[in-house]
Amino acid sequence: MAGRTIMRLSSLLALLRPALPLILGLSLGCSLSLLRVSWIQGEGEDPCVEAVGEPGGPQNPDSRTRLDQSDEDFKPRIVPYYRDPNKPYKKVLRTRYIQTELGSRERLLVAVLTSRATLSTLAVAVNRTVAHHFPRLLYFTGQRGARTPAGMQDDTYVQAPRLAALAGHLSINQDLYLGRAEEFIGTGEQARYCHGGFGYLLSRSLLLRLRPHLDGCRGDILSARPDEWLGRCLIDSLGIGCVSQHQGQQYRSFELAKNRDPEKEGSSAFLSAFAVHPVSEGTLMYRLHKRFSALELERAYSEIEQLQAQIRNLTVLTPEGEAGLSWPIGLPAPFTPHSRFEVLGWDYFTEQHTFSCADGAPKCPLQGASRADVGDAVETAMEQLNRRYQPRLRFQKQRLLNGYRRFDPARGMEYTLDLLLEAVTQRGHRRALARRVSLLRPLSRVEILPMPYVTEATRVQLVLPLLVAEAAAAPAFLEAFAASVLEPREHALLTLLLVYGPREGARGAPDPFLGVKAAAAELERRYPGTRLAWLAVRAEAPSQVRLMDVVSKKHPVDTLFFLTTVWTRPGPEVLNRCRMNAISGWQAFFPVHFQEFNPALAPQRSPPGAPGAGPDPPSPPGADPSRGASVGGRFDRQASAEGCFYNADYLAARARLAGELAGQEEEEALEGLEVMDVFLRFSGLHLFRAVEPGLVQKFSLRDCSPRLSEELYHRCRLSNLEGLGGRAQLAMALFEQEQANST
Repeated sequence: MAGRTIMRLSSLLALLRPALPLILGLSLGCSLSLLRVSWIQGEGEDPCVEAVGEPGGPQNPDSRTRLDQSDEDFKPRIVPYYRDPNKPYKKVLRTRYIQTELGSRERLLVAVLTSRATLSTLAVAVNRTVAHHFPRLLYFTGQRGARTPAGMQDDTYVQAPRLAALAGHLSINQDLYLGRAEEFIGTGEQARYCHGGFGYLLSRSLLLRLRPHLDGCRGDILSARPDEWLGRCLIDSLGIGCVSQHQGQQYRSFELAKNRDPEKEGSSAFLSAFAVHPVSEGTLMYRLHKRFSALELERAYSEIEQLQAQIRNLTVLTPEGEAGLSWPIGLPAPFTPHSRFEVLGWDYFTEQHTFSCADGAPKCPLQGASRADVGDAVETAMEQLNRRYQPRLRFQKQRLLNGYRRFDPARGMEYTLDLLLEAVTQRGHRRALARRVSLLRPLSRVEILPMPYVTEATRVQLVLPLLVAEAAAAPAFLEAFAASVLEPREHALLTLLLVYGPREGARGAPDPFLGVKAAAAELERRYPGTRLAWLAVRAEAPSQVRLMDVVSKKHPVDTLFFLTTVWTRPGPEVLNRCRMNAISGWQAFFPVHFQEFNPALAPQRSPPGAPGAGPDPPSPPGADPSRGASVGGRFDRQASAEGCFYNADYLAARARLAGELAGQEEEEALEGLEVMDVFLRFSGLHLFRAVEPGLVQKFSLRDCSPRLSEELYHRCRLSNLEGLGGRAQLAMALFEQEQANST
């Protein structure tokens, strides 16, 4: 029996021998974990709990309980929105940036000490070289001896990206007085101050501690230099002196000798400096900025080449190998379309013309920014070719044979150029060559464009021109206006512009707008305090510009107009975008509405999952599926009846039109132009057009007046034709018509 037991144990050990290291490892890990837990949960005093109580005071016995409860998972309490119907509605105004609501502060605030004598020279140079790198830049003017603590002087050049990177590595919660440490003049003490010519960094916590002592320092410390005065105040009040190194970060500066050329300076102290002083004139400031910008650009190119080499070496280890390496190295691969509708098209161009025009024309001159863009791409191609093949070959451009470009949203602007070149060898031999090159202008960091500040509190004045033919649709517009604007108490007003014909509404004739006036009076009765103004105009051939002239004279110059149509349904979101996109003296906004197709041609959208249902046409962005099926549609780029602009901007454009055109030419322009064309041709404002998903219009045929200009009449007719239906729907309608005619 003993022999059999030994044999069984031997066989069992033989089976468990491969798993024995795993079992021992698990046992050891569990033992160490249990031992560590016993140490953590020991009965000794918790230093964190002791830190909660008052120093030196008795320990609160409930502090441990509160601390243990704070370790539990936080469970948010959702407060449902409730609006008291008895209280007046108050709209919440949001700030422009979320950091304002959160109370976030900028990382770095730069203060510049300048004077009236150098305000237009050195101060301007400082602003042009560093202002776009810092979120806030303040200038303090006065005499050079003014006792104003400042971060730098206007005769200091600061390498802004390096200084911002240095500030990002420092803690603002610690007392910091960092700069170029200098000894006090005439004293032998070890305490030092930061030289103001090279700039210095002061933490917010140190400024808060120094604030109560500033009045005493002004009366007790006499010094002709503000940097020495500040250093003496910090030492006498808080016992803190200037340091040149903090938390492993070194503040590097360079003293520029008189008449020294920055282009010839190559010392390591100069190349790594954060600040250069003194700068005697503005041109020297710009030369220093040019030199340091070139150094940063070379450093960036060097880092890019190193990263590309690392990516190339690591690509060999990937499953795809070198085949998975995209060009240029380090940038995203080209966009891969999943259907024919996602294929990115190429735009063809030559040196004189482009064959992809905004107005749909097959050919138009290459000019403006497009011409400069093509010229820059050709110059870059020639520069890269000569850099690669010199000194063996030198290329000279003869002409551009073919050019193609497209915008890839994942990469940037791609170019393919067919160049006719003349190659010159070292011996002087010449030969004509045709070569194809590919270039890419990659997408860089997205930056916020500086724009004037606007708010959502501006009152919007809606203007609705109504013809006699549109009077029947006006009550539906007024009901929608009441539900979306009057009910939520939006800060908006409405003016009805009733356009009578020569014989309509005359004495003894029925008023075609009687129902419109009654509906407006009903809304005023239903919503106390609301007034819907209306103006009566008699015109034989009304134009949008002439009607707008009548309304413009009735309102102040600071009025924000929203020109609308009877088929438009503006809501709160649309009004807010009108307020944000229309900027006085800067920009006018003309949204592109969504136009539904003709219900007679476009079938009703089938419910989801219906058997045999094919692909549906696009539905309106604002359509509510719960309200039933709706027809498809499109964004009508040809229409420009809706617009947001300020009265002052319209009056300025209108005055310029009257100044450039006179007599019969002005009368023809007023009849043939729309308001958007007036801003486009006679105003220096930015004209912003964008799709507006909140503006959904029912199908309607526009009345294309023959008095319009040829371009506007063509756009009107094209809008009516494109608004009938999609290609598949029109093709089906033609097919059914042919089938009916054949039978």
